[in-house]
Amino acid sequence: MTYCVGIKLQAGLVFLSDSRTNAGLDQISTFRKMIVYEKPGDRFMVLLTAGNLSIAQSVRELLQVEQLKEHESAQPITIWNATSMFDAVRVLGAAVRHVYDRDAAALKQAGVEFNVSLIFGGQVHGEGMRLFQVYSAGNFIEATPETPYFQIGESKYGKPVLDRVITPETPLDEAAKCALVSMDSTLKSNLSVGLPLDLVVYEVDHFATDKVACIDENNPYFQLVRGGWGQKLREVFDSLEDPTWDGSHTDHPLLLAPSRSKALRKITNPAEKLI
Repeated sequence: MTYCVGIKLQAGLVFLSDSRTNAGLDQISTFRKMIVYEKPGDRFMVLLTAGNLSIAQSVRELLQVEQLKEHESAQPITIWNATSMFDAVRVLGAAVRHVYDRDAAALKQAGVEFNVSLIFGGQVHGEGMRLFQVYSAGNFIEATPETPYFQIGESKYGKPVLDRVITPETPLDEAAKCALVSMDSTLKSNLSVGLPLDLVVYEVDHFATDKVACIDENNPYFQLVRGGWGQKLREVFDSLEDPTWDGSHTDHPLLLAPSRSKALRKITNPAEKLI
């Protein structure tokens, strides 16, 4: 399984991925699911992948050489000469369809679904940052201020904290912290997601970054996040009142309408009356 998240903010982009793959309980391996395509001063792009590993690796390799031609006389578009992130993600979609045309029939005969999900984001000189989620058919959607992040893979455990914290105005370092908390929640609840992690933080209009980290179990900051988040959650939980079944000792009783609970109770003796 996999968990990857990409976040688009006014200040930049944050990308985080785990590196565990498994084909059964006794076939667990480590493979990177993030790759950075960088031409300093001109373009900066990051690709995150989830799904079938062989399909994802094929797409990653093809992306570096895949070309789109609008018409015969036009110069082919690649990720290295695309004048917009929209054109670059179109090239990625073409790479996905290329792999599908080549491998899907054989995979289907072997009983394997053509399954790949991708997050692709970055910035090309001359336009703003953009972030996309790409599907198995090569089609895609773009992040918006209302939906400033995408997740692929095992997303449900890490989503609540992102929903509560992330807005377009969130500072980059705070968003990176939130992404790591989101990942820690997923690691805690799903053994098929695992360390090490790859983290990239990109500042708007820089077209390069030195904020690239590979995080293992010995990383001091991630240890701080894991321990601190668990401890603070416990403290918040303990600070909440226990449920009270009447209003005599609290302003927040749990039982407000006892008549509604009557329908839940089965009468074993028809002569008995519900209280």
